[in-house]
Amino acid sequence: MQILYSRCCGIDVHKDSVTACVLVYSGLPEPEVRKREFATHKKSLGNLRLWLFAQKVTHVAMESTGVYWKPVWQALEGNFELTLANPFQVKTLPGCKTDARDSQWIAELLAHGLIRPSFVPPRETRHLRDLTRYRVKLTEERTRIHNRIHKVLEDACLKLDTVASDILGATGRAVIRGILDGIEDPGALAERAKGTLRGKQPQLRLALNGRLTDHHRFLLRELMAELEFLESKIERLSKQIAAQVDVEKVARLCTIPGVDMVTAWTLLAELGTDMGVFSSPKHAASWAGLCPGNHESGGKRLSHRTRKGNRWLRRALCQSAWAASRQKNSFLAAFFYRQAGKHGMRKAIVALAHRILVIAFCLLRDLTEYREVGGDYFDKLHPLRTRNRLVRRLQRLGLRVTLTPGPELPQPPPPPLTNPRKRGRPCKCAERLLPCIHTA
Repeated sequence: MQILYSRCCGIDVHKDSVTACVLVYSGLPEPEVRKREFATHKKSLGNLRLWLFAQKVTHVAMESTGVYWKPVWQALEGNFELTLANPFQVKTLPGCKTDARDSQWIAELLAHGLIRPSFVPPRETRHLRDLTRYRVKLTEERTRIHNRIHKVLEDACLKLDTVASDILGATGRAVIRGILDGIEDPGALAERAKGTLRGKQPQLRLALNGRLTDHHRFLLRELMAELEFLESKIERLSKQIAAQVDVEKVARLCTIPGVDMVTAWTLLAELGTDMGVFSSPKHAASWAGLCPGNHESGGKRLSHRTRKGNRWLRRALCQSAWAASRQKNSFLAAFFYRQAGKHGMRKAIVALAHRILVIAFCLLRDLTEYREVGGDYFDKLHPLRTRNRLVRRLQRLGLRVTLTPGPELPQPPPPPLTNPRKRGRPCKCAERLLPCIHTA
């Protein structure tokens, strides 16, 4: 088998130590093997870097072992060609498994080019990714506090949620502050209603006539203090994220229906700003785990289950897909209901998330903006077929249908445009029923 790298190193990473194995191919039948073990603190990782320099190593590979690979990667970044390997793909053969043997096996695979590198974004994108993921955890904790407050109110027989849609809205917070101030009269609490809820004060008086105790007030006071603390942290994180992202790219992504500012932050943090790391939009969708799996045996498709991908990106895109499915006169909403009729709601959401990711990828790659083609795009795509289908539905109801042409007949969609990135070749967006985004 061909040797691609004559001086390469494989590193087996652990919490307290790393084992490095350097292979030197000098024309002999077997390579020269040089192994050393280092600790994982800063000074030892610096010694590892110096040792690799002394061995004239050009390429280094390591497994993505939890978070323990990150200090090693940061110590070697910028000095060698680094490759991060999926442990499932570089698993050694059973028998005689040691740290030294694992590092040599990784080096052998790297020398022959048999390791598929994992996507590791630049340092700035990794910092942004840490912030967005931490914000997700804080948001989840805020939701848990919200649910605990609801349970305490229910335990006190305060049915605030039967009148107010959000118990932590302006009215809900004013009522809870009144409870913490010692107010027990339902009428006085109902007077704290804000906005449209002031017209529901009779219902509020009935809902707020409960059995409050000092125990409930203590729990509400602790939970509200924790909620305000989390909200202040989320606000500081949002300001820090907004200061680090590209405002122009965020605004471009927000033109997609269902994509808000937080989702745009997640897209930039997980995908990065350089789309050249992915060979195509399909590659990005596969990396995110938003495409059907491929499990075939004996000529039969056994499973279409989606594979595991970037769960942070998949979560954000599925949430955006639910929001886009409720947009009126939107191509994405029409696409969702078209898929839901064939495959069901859950598969349609994943398909719509896949479509949003493809559009976002093209917007970031081509520096264009989303162009809405309307919710009747599929009807205008084949107008005669749409007309015949609707006529048949009415005839099945026992109605006699007479068609009279209107003053203006629906125009067919324009012919496929030219993709400037493909040297004049026809654009395939129309073939995929995707609004063309290759033109500004």
